[in-house]
This record gives sequence, C-alpha cells and structure tokens, in this order.
Amino acid sequence: MKTIKRVGGVIVVVWLISHFFQPAKNTGDYKALAPFYAETNPSKEVKEILTKACLDCHSNTTQYPWYSGIVPVNYWMANHIEEGKEHLNFSNWGAYSLKRKEHKMEEVYEEVEEQHMPISSYTWTHGDAKLSADEVNSLVSWAKEVQATYKKQLTQQ
Repeated sequence: MKTIKRVGGVIVVVWLISHFFQPAKNTGDYKALAPFYAETNPSKEVKEILTKACLDCHSNTTQYPWYSGIVPVNYWMANHIEEGKEHLNFSNWGAYSLKRKEHKMEEVYEEVEEQHMPISSYTWTHGDAKLSADEVNSLVSWAKEVQATYKKQLTQQ
C-alpha cells in the first residue's frame, strides 16, 4: 500500500510540474483572415459557420476554452490545431497558389458534405460547432462556388 501511495504522489507531482510547461498557443490576429474573406466573399452566415466550426483549428487564431490549460488536454488540443493547420490554414490563404486554393475548396466541401468536418472530438466540446443540414448546405454551396471560380481561372491560364 505504501508503494501505491508513493507512485500516486509522484504522478501527482509530475502532473503539477507539467503545468509549467505548456505548448505554444495559437493566438494570431483575425485580421490575417482578411485576404481570405476578400477573395472568397463568404456571406455573413458562412462567416459565422467558419468562425464557430472551422477557424479554431484552420487559422492562426484559436478561441481557447477554460480547460485548455489542463495537462494533457492542452497537448491534445495543440496537436489537433497543428494538424488542422497543416491541412488547411485560412490565415495563410494569400500564400497558396491558385491550384492549391482550388483543391482546398474542393476538400472543404467534400469534408463538410461527408460529415468528416468538423471532427467529432471538436463538436463534443463545442456543441455549437455541430452543423445543421442548412448550415452544411450553405457552407458546401459557397465552397463549390469558390472552387468553380478558381477552376475557371485555372483553365484561362
């Protein structure tokens, strides 16, 4: 029993100390999204959908919940954000080539349409990020329109 108490004590101490070593936060500025918004011209409704369901993981700005400072949740969240930005980062939209933008918009509507995005682990903790059928339709329609515009531009090159 004494060994179990010692091991438990060590685990608690390590857990407490680990709180002093936090992963970097994704706290950029929403102004970085201006080029993306200007180029893709989303409606107010689509902007709201993007804000509540996409931008935390697919931009340089994350709105962190209260539990984001708790180990190991903070590392799990940091990993999700890093992975999300690797696949698509709306804050870096201006740096993408036309071909990449066209492909990314195709991925946006496919992932949303197939209900792969937003991921379930995100919607568990962000209930408002669960998209209704109307929201899915709005987001998919917008992404398809933008993708078609990029595709047209590519054929004119």
